Amino acid sequence: MFKYLKNETAIILGDLKQLDFKTSLILISVAVITFLSIAFGSPSFYYENFGNDKFLSRVYWFLADGLIMFLLPVILIKFVLKEDLKDYGFTLGDKKFGMITSILFLVVMLAVVWIVSGTKEFSTAYPQGGKRVSESAGNFIMYELCILVYMLGWEFFWRGFMLFGLKPKFGYYSVFIQMIPFFILHKGKPELELFASIFAGIILGLQALRSNSFIYCWILHWLVMIAIDSLSILRSVKSSAATGSLLNLFN
Repeated sequence: MFKYLKNETAIILGDLKQLDFKTSLILISVAVITFLSIAFGSPSFYYENFGNDKFLSRVYWFLADGLIMFLLPVILIKFVLKEDLKDYGFTLGDKKFGMITSILFLVVMLAVVWIVSGTKEFSTAYPQGGKRVSESAGNFIMYELCILVYMLGWEFFWRGFMLFGLKPKFGYYSVFIQMIPFFILHKGKPELELFASIFAGIILGLQALRSNSFIYCWILHWLVMIAIDSLSILRSVKSSAATGSLLNLFN
């Protein structure tokens, strides 16, 4: 038995030594960084350690998670792989393709957001920071800037670090590989958004790979989030005003 296990271990170790270091590092680090993101960069971590303020828990989430998902990959790229960030999409790349596709995607997404923002599921879920987001222009601007930081980390992690890191080994298959965890981490979102994240992950992956840049995905995703929050707030205000007018008829 011992001899058998020793031989099998030697075979496995021999196979592991043939693996590509960069590809292995990317895949393992994606799992580790995702764990750190969930464990230390989430609203639940804020609630357990700092307080129960919903608005501040989201501000913490966006900033902490965004920095975790951005800085850790940057450190690995620069100091372990010793490569240029440009090789991971940190460049404007093909500006013409990036701009044209971003405008097209934004127009389509704004139409979709307008439709879904009227559903109860979305109006309940957004803005994720709760009512304080709409209490003042200052709150709204600060909140959306925090989302900008979050989207920097989120998009660089999937459409920069993972996508371009796996491209040399898997080519365009890397688009589908990065889409899977991207989709899974949308669990808990409205079902329509969860399902749509499959196609969003593929489309954004293709855009990043073709334009050789994750930056367009970053800005596009941020603008869509602003639209979701803004329309959810406007529809909520309109609904409240309509309800108030209806109640006044009976006063």
